[in-house]
Amino acid sequence: MLRFLVFTTPVLYGHSTQDFPETNARVVGGTEAQRNSWPSQEGISLQYLSGGKWYHTCGGTLIKQNWVMTAAHCVDTQMTFRVVVGEHNLNQNDGTEQSMSVQKIVHPSWNSNNVAAGYDIALLRLAQKVTLNSYVQLGVLPQEGTILANNSPCYITGWGRTKTNGQLAHSLQQAYLPSVDYVTCSSSSFWGPTMKRTMVCAGGDQVRSGCQGDSGGPLHCLVSGKYTVHGVTSFVSSLGCNVSRKPTVFTQVSAYISWRNIVIASN
Repeated sequence: MLRFLVFTTPVLYGHSTQDFPETNARVVGGTEAQRNSWPSQEGISLQYLSGGKWYHTCGGTLIKQNWVMTAAHCVDTQMTFRVVVGEHNLNQNDGTEQSMSVQKIVHPSWNSNNVAAGYDIALLRLAQKVTLNSYVQLGVLPQEGTILANNSPCYITGWGRTKTNGQLAHSLQQAYLPSVDYVTCSSSSFWGPTMKRTMVCAGGDQVRSGCQGDSGGPLHCLVSGKYTVHGVTSFVSSLGCNVSRKPTVFTQVSAYISWRNIVIASN
């Protein structure tokens, strides 16, 4: 039976990787992102309350000043959550953070017992609008129905584990993960029928990948000269975070533009 692993882990941090030697790597194959290089992701830390303390569990993308997009599996519990934006190093005060409580809206078709069915997407309504500045910017989303070409240049960002069962990153990481098209990723030697048309694959080279704690964060892809957020980090193989021919799987943002618009308009 094929098994897969979603990225959240209690009291874990989360999400990213890159294509450099593992010296000082943060995230599987990743390197530390330059401060302010991904302002729509910088500091989008979804945290839960436990024992009077806040712990990072997932990433996200700021899509409006009072809305964050993340993965459904990050918030399908009864825990109390908050979002911190303007974050870079989770272990220190960077002086750019803004934190606020959230109202979560999970996609109605999400089934936590069947991650492979898709719909792993949620929206978080923030208690107040964040202040946009050089450290906090809105993510750019693709047009509805947009499909990435194979081998499109993409980056995953986040604070996830640096290797399977390894250490968590303290500072935001990035990793180059070229996209893998649906025909390839749904083939029997890759993900097979687990891969749906509402998902995006990226990576799969056994060097770079997302890992636990990366969930909910963005896949930034260069299309027509600008980076847009094409994916929401969802799952990897249960065999490990960087298994050959098991690329990191993301919820395809362009498949949920209408749902996003309806939710925001009605809330």
